[in-house]
Amino acid sequence: MRCLLVLSALVLGVGCGGSDDGGEQKEVANEKKIVWYGAMVHPYIAEVEKGVVGYERDTGTKIKHQIGQKLTQDNENANVEALAAQGYKGFSIFPADASAANGLYEELVQHGGYVVSYGAPTTLPTPASFCVATDVKQAAMEATEALIGFMGGKGNILNVLELIEDPNTILRKEGVEAAVAKYPQVQIIQTIAGMESVETSTVKIQDAFAAKVKEIDGVICTGYTSTVAAAMILGEWNETPGNERVSFVGIDTDQVVLDAIRSGSIDATMSQNPYGHGYISCGLLSYLLDGWRPNPEEYFVNSGTVLVTKDKVDTFQEDIMKTTEQIMGELESKYLLPPN
Repeated sequence: MRCLLVLSALVLGVGCGGSDDGGEQKEVANEKKIVWYGAMVHPYIAEVEKGVVGYERDTGTKIKHQIGQKLTQDNENANVEALAAQGYKGFSIFPADASAANGLYEELVQHGGYVVSYGAPTTLPTPASFCVATDVKQAAMEATEALIGFMGGKGNILNVLELIEDPNTILRKEGVEAAVAKYPQVQIIQTIAGMESVETSTVKIQDAFAAKVKEIDGVICTGYTSTVAAAMILGEWNETPGNERVSFVGIDTDQVVLDAIRSGSIDATMSQNPYGHGYISCGLLSYLLDGWRPNPEEYFVNSGTVLVTKDKVDTFQEDIMKTTEQIMGELESKYLLPPN
């Protein structure tokens, strides 16, 4: 079965070919009209694209790659509608807007297409067959719980969100606040957002930190660019003799962040599975185009997270890949129903 071929390729790091049957499967796979769409240039999107490339390598399936110019639903609509007009039928899409994206999805499905969201779900009910993503609210709760642990169970938190336009941001905000609500001696002293880049994040975090440095005991970041900026700022602060340590937990695994964890200058980050977002979404589309049907009870595919601390900084990728392998191995038995 295809999922076993893919699983083997993931484990061994080789393509699924090598025999006559494999060659035939690759020839058929190449005929599928699948497109992966990234909403805009962003480090997360770049990591997802690596998973798409991995799926192409392992299965021989040719995937169209396209990245939008900005994170707006209008831009996404224009780009994806143009791809649909070219005959593409399988769409792996990061939704620019959790509600409005459903209009685009409906149009694609009405014309015989299939949609798998990645990175963020759209408002239910949705025409999308699946969403492959982090349970971002739960991940934010777990990250905040870890931060509070590093803080000794009490103190003030600076909550750094990323882009309000991202449908995940509100869920992450809710997750942080839900975790804090469990601890009577912990409060959010300030929430800041609008982290469009590392440069913007650096300025905004520095300003907030400078204004309340004597009151802040911990910082939580639930966006990629803000995590990179905060890792540099707090890494320098915590390594300066005489400064009282400020605890920090971020999200995603930029090398700057991993190096700071490895050195002990920051505490941890929450690793998502962007590779799996690309790989698994393309795998699901391939099955759907072969006539497999979505299991209506398994719309959300939780791609998993790992809290990366100093003792896991060199091994967390193994845990993430195991989760991807497990999900790929369960596609036929859990997430999909056989063709009629």
